[in-house]
This record gives sequence, C-alpha cells and structure tokens, in this order.
Amino acid sequence: MIRFEQVSKRYPLGHGQRVVLQDVNLEIARGEKVGILGRNGSGKSTTIRLLSGAELPSAGRVVRDMTVSWPLAFGGAFQSSLTGRDNLRLICRIYGKDHEDCIDFVSDFSELGAYLDEPIRNYSSGMSARLAFAISMVIEFDCFLIDEVVAVGDSRFHQKCHEELFVKRIDRSFVIVSHDTEYIRHHCDIALVLRDSTFHRFSSIDEAIENYVSN
Repeated sequence: MIRFEQVSKRYPLGHGQRVVLQDVNLEIARGEKVGILGRNGSGKSTTIRLLSGAELPSAGRVVRDMTVSWPLAFGGAFQSSLTGRDNLRLICRIYGKDHEDCIDFVSDFSELGAYLDEPIRNYSSGMSARLAFAISMVIEFDCFLIDEVVAVGDSRFHQKCHEELFVKRIDRSFVIVSHDTEYIRHHCDIALVLRDSTFHRFSSIDEAIENYVSN
C-alpha cells in the first residue's frame, strides 16, 4: 500500500506561500487503478512527485510499501552528458538489475537505433520520452505513475506502450493524473477530483467525472 498521512505541500510565493495540498489522506492498495482529475495548476503533478519521492511533503508523511515508478515517459532525471546506454546502465545499477539483460528490450522498444550511444543532450523530447518509457518497463515496479496521457511517438508506438503497460502489467497498481475524463474512465476503477488543495472522493467514476466537469 501507498499512503498519504495528513500530507501538506506548500511552496514559497513572494512574501507568502502557495498551498497545493492541505492535510490530505490517500491510500492506494496493491493492484488498484486510481485516477486523479484536476484542472491545470490544481496539484496533479505535485501529487505524482510526492508519490514517487522526487519531492518531500511540507508536513505529514508518505508511506510506501510498494516499489513506485518515476512518472512514465519522464526523462528529466537522465544525465544529459551520458549516452542513453550509459543512463540505462546507471539506472539498472541503482535498481539492482543487470543492464545486459535489459539492453536488447530497451533498444528494440525505444527504436533509438544509433542514438542509444549518443549523449541524451542530443535527443529530442520525444526520443528522451521513448527511452524513459522503455527503461520503466524493464525495472518492473509494483505501482506505475502516469502524469497525463502516455502519448509517446506515433500511433503505432502508442499501441506498443498500451500493450506493455495496460495489458502485460494489468496486475499492477496505477496512479493516473489527468484532465482527460475518458482516459481515466477507461483505465481506472477509482477516481478522485483534486480541487481546493484536497482530494474529493465519490462513490463511482461516473460521479467523479460529473463533478469534475460541472465545476
């Protein structure tokens, strides 16, 4: 399980603070698919960063009893001076994986070709996202974090991503933050609405979507 226990997150803003989350509680059980709907600036990406451990709460605590991914297709943690292959080697070392067992899958899935041996700084954003997604699929997390719709590459590549994530890993937990109601409806079995620094809970996804759309 992953839990937010009275979590608050505040950022300095001029002479005051911007409160993004205020004393929120959240539980995500193994295998649950949780969607979080919210307008731009509501705190969706902050929630993902707190879940992943990329940021710490201002108050409260985040408890993780499952392994949690970085946001899928997010390449911001890559070392830009290293090649794609060297970034894979570094990440595999951190997670205790043998990179030799992973390189063929990452190379084939990312479709980077010779660019796998080029520094990340020479990648386009799409190339970096494809590499990040491919590496996420070889680490094998218990819970995958998805910040907005996973839309990497062309429609054929989208289908590859869908197969790897939502078919082959259907037993895993997902947390999807988005403003795309149909994406949430299709992939989640629980939906929350993030508004006014807190999570609003509803008895069904349809009720959550109706509340989100009408406010």
